[in-house]
Amino acid sequence: MKTPATAHREIPAATASGAAVSDPALGLLPAWKLSDLYPARDSTAFTADVEKAEKLSLAFEAKWKGKLAEAAAKTGAGGIGEALKEYEALDDLLGKLGSFAGLTYFSDTSNPANGKFYGDVQAKLTDLSSHLLFFALELNRVDDRDMDACMDRDPAAGHYRPWIVDLRKDKPFQLEDKLEQLFLEKSMTSAAAFNRLFDETMAELRFEVDGKKQPLEITLNMLQEPQPEVRAKAAAALSKTFGENLRVFTLITNTLAKDKEISDRWRGFEDIADSRHLANRVERDVVDALAAAVKDAYPRLSHRYYAMKAKWLGMEQLNFWDRNAPLPETPTALIPWSDARETVLSAYGNFAPEMAEIAGRFFDEEWIDAPVRPGKAPGAFAHPVVPSAHPYVLVNYMGKPRDVMTLAHELGHGVHQVLAGGQGALMCQTPLTLAETASVFGEMLTFRALLEKTKDKRERKAMLAQKVEDMINTVVRQIAFYQFERKVHTARKEGELTAGQIGELWLSVQGESLGPAIRISEGYETWWTYIPHFIHSPFYVYAYAFGDCLVNSLYAVYGQAAPGFQQKYFELLKAGGTKHHSELLKPFGLDATDPSFWSKGLSMIESLIDELEALDRA
Repeated sequence: MKTPATAHREIPAATASGAAVSDPALGLLPAWKLSDLYPARDSTAFTADVEKAEKLSLAFEAKWKGKLAEAAAKTGAGGIGEALKEYEALDDLLGKLGSFAGLTYFSDTSNPANGKFYGDVQAKLTDLSSHLLFFALELNRVDDRDMDACMDRDPAAGHYRPWIVDLRKDKPFQLEDKLEQLFLEKSMTSAAAFNRLFDETMAELRFEVDGKKQPLEITLNMLQEPQPEVRAKAAAALSKTFGENLRVFTLITNTLAKDKEISDRWRGFEDIADSRHLANRVERDVVDALAAAVKDAYPRLSHRYYAMKAKWLGMEQLNFWDRNAPLPETPTALIPWSDARETVLSAYGNFAPEMAEIAGRFFDEEWIDAPVRPGKAPGAFAHPVVPSAHPYVLVNYMGKPRDVMTLAHELGHGVHQVLAGGQGALMCQTPLTLAETASVFGEMLTFRALLEKTKDKRERKAMLAQKVEDMINTVVRQIAFYQFERKVHTARKEGELTAGQIGELWLSVQGESLGPAIRISEGYETWWTYIPHFIHSPFYVYAYAFGDCLVNSLYAVYGQAAPGFQQKYFELLKAGGTKHHSELLKPFGLDATDPSFWSKGLSMIESLIDELEALDRA
């Protein structure tokens, strides 16, 4: 359901402002400055905006509650357009406050002061949002004909037509006002609380390798080391620590699955993933077709590739910890940060100078946090914040080729967020299915630029293999994750699940998707525990496969030198959440509802595997 922003805007892990880090091998690694939002959590500016948000929220409720049907009959002053403009300004303000609190908290979740700040701000935003909750609910009770007439008659209201039309899709699942308020306020002590427990638990975990205790990100990175014994030790450390914390992760998973089942049941969703499909504005049969196409392609993609890789590494079967091991041909030299920057911006610039100019601002204006450091969140993300501010990008840069691809990916998100920001706070947010478009496209541009420069056969093989692995991780692995979530949420309806039962479900989908060339041995049954998407955004994961296959098809159109492609591509990004995927893809001659659409996207992965096989024979 659409609620006022801002209380529960999904905020990924992040770090606070900090000094850049000079690394002997990587050069100067930048840290971002959150002071672009507020100078500090105890600053006068932050306190003043909290007070302003409270005053405006109460005034908005007093002015508009119970009066929207009457407002729909007016044009100009006192009309729906005026109400929406005020609501959007509030959404932006609350989103800015919530983003700053979240980014500060996730800089170090073990810091009690950060935890208190985040908790207090979230509680305050939830309270303020309860005064705004009426707006979407009451707006949806305005008669359809009256609302259509209002948007046709009043340009101010008509400006928000995409948001209003989108909102009304939630109408069948909307509850009575008091129940909606209860759901909103109780979320702080239900889903949000268990999300926080997961984050704090994960941040505290340490994995011991050769007597040294280290955080998750560094340990996961060891799975990409060339020495087999290093990968084996890292896997053992991961399995041991995950196993020691199974009780809390099992509790979190059971609680959140039950919480979702209760919400879905009250709202009347038929399928366990329907609420996510609704949020993504994508039809269930489109997602089902994607999942079926990927599953059908397992033998041609992951099964085939991992069998080839086992042969290259001189093994009958890969251990599960060898899945992302580098090939012997992979260059071992670390890539300095300055080279990574040049590589990505050059690839972006060759496609469209405007794209490189926007991405360059992330470097020049300190919107990126790059170093690995204790307490920093693992992984990578781009967080849009709000249109009145700017996005932030986080990476954990260690100088490997994959880190360059990750930088290209997240900067693609950042460019998308900057361009979509022109739609305003209510309409800038892109559904998850399209949110991966710019990121995967940016990654593909960078990969193709690097591949074109690589003439050495061995290096080319290593690059192709790494790209195939990344695509398998994005498509095959994420659909396997989606199937795992479906099994967990379905089984949870019959009662609480033990850690062993969840582990069995995990192994069943992993074995099916990875294939016979990978040996799944003891210890891997606990690796479901660290995937944050299962906790923060149930059924989010299929969006990665959707985005990858979509971009593969888009890139094929680009490769055919289609006239006006760049302009159409920028229009797609600028649209934000104002258009359905069918409308956005039509200018490119693509249709995600066509069953053959997914086959086209998957065929690009298959063609790269064919190229690898040909290189191997040559």
